Amino acid sequence: MKNFDVLIVGAGPAGSFAAELLVKNGVSVALFDGRPEGEPKACGGGVTAKALKAWPHLLNAVGRTVSELDLYSPAGKQLHLQLDEPFAIYSRLAFDNYLRDRARDEGAEVFHEKVSGRKIKRSEQGWTLVSEARNEYAGRVLVGADGANSGIAKKLAGPLPPSEMEVAFGYRAPLPGDAKARTVVAFLPKWVGYAWAFPRPDHISFGIATTQDAFEHRPLDDLLWQFMIAYYTPQTENKMTFWSEIETENTRSIRNHLEQTAESYAARIPGITDATWATRKVCGPNWALLGDAAGFADPVTGEGIYYALRSAELFAKCYVEGVVSDYESAWRKDFGADLRRAAQMRRRFYGNFWGAPFTERMIEFAKGHRGVRGVLGELIAGDQGYVDLKKKLVKSALKPL
Repeated sequence: MKNFDVLIVGAGPAGSFAAELLVKNGVSVALFDGRPEGEPKACGGGVTAKALKAWPHLLNAVGRTVSELDLYSPAGKQLHLQLDEPFAIYSRLAFDNYLRDRARDEGAEVFHEKVSGRKIKRSEQGWTLVSEARNEYAGRVLVGADGANSGIAKKLAGPLPPSEMEVAFGYRAPLPGDAKARTVVAFLPKWVGYAWAFPRPDHISFGIATTQDAFEHRPLDDLLWQFMIAYYTPQTENKMTFWSEIETENTRSIRNHLEQTAESYAARIPGITDATWATRKVCGPNWALLGDAAGFADPVTGEGIYYALRSAELFAKCYVEGVVSDYESAWRKDFGADLRRAAQMRRRFYGNFWGAPFTERMIEFAKGHRGVRGVLGELIAGDQGYVDLKKKLVKSALKPL
């Protein structure tokens, strides 16, 4: 049996960053990466400007920096944003490998072995686990960083109901041949959620994020195909219609090409309610949950990479200071209020406002008012939280044009 101070199950951003920070402080860490080699996590791969400012080394990963974004309302109104603070888009394979390799280079021992929650047990010294390769490991502290479907979270914090999960699915497709690869977010008509087109260095990630209780694969997949085909179809400026079922020889040709080249993916994302956040614990005696495993994702957008990295940082600090239990109060004080506010706002954000979807009105106001556009830019950058978002939007809208 191999012995370590900390056993971290899951080598995504949260697990790998925690491992790196711990070993830098002399902690022995076993980091378990159970994903098949070369298999990326299903994710848009967007990393906010807030995260890039907090951890500038992330820019060393192979990715693409984005300074312009096109937002589309459910009715197809376009808002072009020139971002004061660019964000980055990564292939999750490249991004996760970058962070895992940093942890390994600092001294974490990386094991490419899958670990089941059923094979983890408490011991007198802390924890023991048996991997699917039948190797045994022991550690004083156990960390679950194994994603939204975390077996460790189910074991130690309890399972979440389907209503507190979101779904992301989509396709990885080729870059357009001679057209500019635009970054696009389009709010869905008559559905909760949005579609995205995120260009990466060698392909485009298309996807839809929606709540699990609103998820219907067939109609949403049809919507996504309409979105993808429109993206590749030459359109006059401000005339792009994503949600069109009109079929032409050109659109049939585009679809045939995509059906032969696009790769599908799907994943679950936490979308925890305010009531659950009030009572749910993400750490206990000699254990902790990080990132998606803890439920740390924005319930409005599904964005979770910033919270994954920040939770890793907070946990590592608490561990090094010798009080793992302080991690619970640390994350609540740091970003807990914003997650709870986002949970409260989710239905209103995708609900109606003055007889139309709020997202429709939001883009209408932003098209005509520079101040509102600025607040939206800050929201995308990650610098504008949800706690004072409504107040900030109203204040900006009331300022003279």
